[in-house]
Amino acid sequence: MKKEDIGSRNWRVPDPKCIFILVHGLGTHSGRWEAMAGFFLKKNISSYAVDLPELNRIHSYYSEILRIREIAAGDNPGKKIFLVGESLGGLASFLFAAEHPGLFAGLVCISPAFASRKALKFSDAIKMLAPVIYNPAKKVDLHFDSSMCTRDTDYRKKLDSDPREYRSVRARLIMDILIAQARTKEAIKKMNAPVLFLVSGEDRIVDPAASEKVFEGLSAKDKTFRIFSDMYHALSIDLGKEAVFEELFNWTEKQLQIKRP
Repeated sequence: MKKEDIGSRNWRVPDPKCIFILVHGLGTHSGRWEAMAGFFLKKNISSYAVDLPELNRIHSYYSEILRIREIAAGDNPGKKIFLVGESLGGLASFLFAAEHPGLFAGLVCISPAFASRKALKFSDAIKMLAPVIYNPAKKVDLHFDSSMCTRDTDYRKKLDSDPREYRSVRARLIMDILIAQARTKEAIKKMNAPVLFLVSGEDRIVDPAASEKVFEGLSAKDKTFRIFSDMYHALSIDLGKEAVFEELFNWTEKQLQIKRP
């Protein structure tokens, strides 16, 4: 069994208000959603999480989002389904929702990876991308660590001791990510689902200004942008995450009250 093909994780109530499909970021796994999914269980919302603990190609996100959605829809006929992605999962979710209108009642992007916070030096870029030509399976190091994800020192220790957390990927995935980021310009024109952006003001991994630019370019009529000025990249596990969850809950409640054709 491939490491990518390990199924999914879910947190369910018998008769939920709605469903979240949760899509984690690069270097991690679905366990990151534990706190958020637990919060929404108490709000009578079920969550189903994509689980790709060792991402090799970005298209793995797309096939898993569709597969998990089919499972969730089968378990919960007639319930609205919202797509929620964080970091690279936010970028992948954005592209997927733009290409598949009507599949989701709304899209939530948490610290989406539309662009890196720090531009790579030319020498570093060559070092990372050159293997795509001669050895695309070669591993290259990712330029982030737990201290850039959260201010919660206890959770940092948890991340650092978790064998499922990883900080290197195959070179071809880096190329995939750059191509996906370039596709954002076209996806902006296609997005028609209600959109909520939850963005870190102190993000040290992705560029919050890129999220704001994408948001401003959206033609979707129903769009909301919220920035958490003091928080780090991984809003779902950072100190103060409850405020993020409340923002998402309030937005979801409004979406559930809106009658759409």
